[in-house]
Amino acid sequence: MTSFSLEGRTALVTGARRGIGAAIAAGYAAAGAELILMARDAALEDTLEAIKRNGGGDASVVIADFADPAAVEQVATEIVDNRKVDILVNNAGTIRRAPAAVTATADWQHVIDVNLNSTWAVTRPIGAAMARRQTGKIVTIASLLSFQGGIRVPAYTAAKHAVAGLTRALANEWGPAGVQVNAIAPGYISTDNTAELRADPDREAAIRERIPAGHWGRPEDVVGAAVFLASAAADYVNGHVLAVDGGWLSR
Repeated sequence: MTSFSLEGRTALVTGARRGIGAAIAAGYAAAGAELILMARDAALEDTLEAIKRNGGGDASVVIADFADPAAVEQVATEIVDNRKVDILVNNAGTIRRAPAAVTATADWQHVIDVNLNSTWAVTRPIGAAMARRQTGKIVTIASLLSFQGGIRVPAYTAAKHAVAGLTRALANEWGPAGVQVNAIAPGYISTDNTAELRADPDREAAIRERIPAGHWGRPEDVVGAAVFLASAAADYVNGHVLAVDGGWLSR
């Protein structure tokens, strides 16, 4: 099972303060990776403690406002200039719910900047450095709404469709240079982004009843897929969007 090991690798995880990003960071530590955490603020105590519980050392922390793609690109470029990043996990994301007819342009732009433009701002310099070295793994967190339209989340859906397309485009371009670019599409996971849905008894029940697994996922349910796609076990997996959804898409 050594092909699943991340020993000797450095992984940059964005949006690592909580939820899926924090779970992946801890899982990577357990698999042997050294961590760089990129978040919008330094309140990462829980993630840092989880990394240490999983056998990791002191993770590096860098601060970036994902609503400002230019600032994110500057931070990513500084990382490239000073560190070798073997694995990039684009997890930072946000959601704003409103009917399309009343969605404010500012809300639309905020979601697109955080979920898509900042993903590009991180990936371009780091992926280019990987391609120059002829090795690297990029894993982006997509969504079920990379495949579906959703309800009352037009900007989020547009961004996640674009993330899936970007995954395939970069896989085509960087695959010959030894860089695998893939995505994970989590299903309905208990995180801050789904708190509003879980607080609505009717909507929560309707969602849960459609999931063949019979329950909402946990952030930890995404970790196995993230470790796999970052490891040598996935060296021949490229341009794929892997659903981790309890069977939602099969219904």
